Amino acid sequence: MKYDVIVIGSGLSGLAAGIRLAMFDKKVLIIEKHTVVGGLNSYYTRKNRTIDVGLHAMTNYSPKGARNTPLGKLLKQLRFSHDDFRLYEQETSEIRFPEKCLRFTNDFDLLKQEIREQFPDEIDGFMRLVKKIESFDELSLTADKWTSSKLVLGGYISDPVLIDMLFCPLMYYGNATERDMDFYQFVIMFKSIFMEGFAKPLGGMLYILNLLVDKFKSLGGELRMDAEVETINSKQGEFKSLNLVGGEELTASAVISSMGYVETLRQCDPSLMEGVTKGSEGQVSFMESLFALNREPKDLGYCRSIIFFCSDYRFRYEVPKNLIDISSGVLCCPNNFQYPKPLSEGMIRLTNLANFRLWDALPRREYINAKKEWRTKALENLFTLFPDFRDSVIFSDTFTPKTILKYTGHINGSVYGSPNKLKDGITPVRNLFICGTDQGFLGIVGATLSGISMANLHILQKKVAPNT
Repeated sequence: MKYDVIVIGSGLSGLAAGIRLAMFDKKVLIIEKHTVVGGLNSYYTRKNRTIDVGLHAMTNYSPKGARNTPLGKLLKQLRFSHDDFRLYEQETSEIRFPEKCLRFTNDFDLLKQEIREQFPDEIDGFMRLVKKIESFDELSLTADKWTSSKLVLGGYISDPVLIDMLFCPLMYYGNATERDMDFYQFVIMFKSIFMEGFAKPLGGMLYILNLLVDKFKSLGGELRMDAEVETINSKQGEFKSLNLVGGEELTASAVISSMGYVETLRQCDPSLMEGVTKGSEGQVSFMESLFALNREPKDLGYCRSIIFFCSDYRFRYEVPKNLIDISSGVLCCPNNFQYPKPLSEGMIRLTNLANFRLWDALPRREYINAKKEWRTKALENLFTLFPDFRDSVIFSDTFTPKTILKYTGHINGSVYGSPNKLKDGITPVRNLFICGTDQGFLGIVGATLSGISMANLHILQKKVAPNT
């Protein structure tokens, strides 16, 4: 069977691309190597619990009726209402360092006030930085020269602690580059976290993914699970077909891949890999531990929605020399969102930077023991800043960069993909395009907009001829 478009991967970007194309009567097939949709933002079931993977919270929150926002654009493009997503806002989050703490909510004025009180000498420079951010078009699909965010911020703010505190949430929630960020990525994350804010969907990723899958299928789209790509075939530099593991060949006029840029080229003509530098492979990955509790986190002294913390005086965002870096991380309490009624049980999630190479080298038994050992080390460091909740834990689980590689196929278990983003999604193979993490729009809303943008730009606006 011949399709107008094949979409590789059923993560948020792939599902969004599929929905957008199916709306305009394209014959679309989404293929997924696993048995569960979602990719980097999925879910799994363990001991009768449905647990989100990747979703601490959805960034880019905007209230009902706000149209000229990333969330508003997403809803309009996919023809959902605000109510369809069942979003509930955060209560209060914070950035905590040894001698400073900055609170923030979905009201940007609170962060401004916190900086005014904690860093009075920096507030004028911070407000000038905000003006630059507000005027910056971070969603342009035109590729610009890489710009160091550290150099930009240094022109407005002199206190290195405030710079580190601003970087900490933005890097943890969407940075593929060690130690610095491309300024357009900084702007994306600054707006999405500080100026728009956090919310969570009632029902978690299972609800959101089912919503997208149902929409896609209702429009006539086809979804095939357990369908892994083995080769992507081209002739004279133009996409012709792809083969699945097992030999089945599928043909289409175009392909949109959410596998990642390097991961996609690996399935193409080997000569295409000659121009790919080693630095194109993503390196940044994480270990995450989840703790189900027999009481509300607030009862244990955990009153924030999300806490970005650093126990050292300087923040390091880089692949750690050990299996994980316990000196910084993200602490998420899903219970501390403004849900209409309490969740069924308490939950705390702890995320730390991790080293894929070291995890990957461990034999099976040592790997299992290392997860327990480093989870304990991470908690012991955490409890130098926060109350000990271990007596209230009724279930725990931990995943590592190896888990991420297994279920997403991302090289090195890299959560945010390659440091080199393709904003226009164009590859060396004609009619083969990239969406998702390596296109450059990050987060739940960003990934979804990436799929929409690539479908619009390369298929719908160019009016790729349908197959006959």
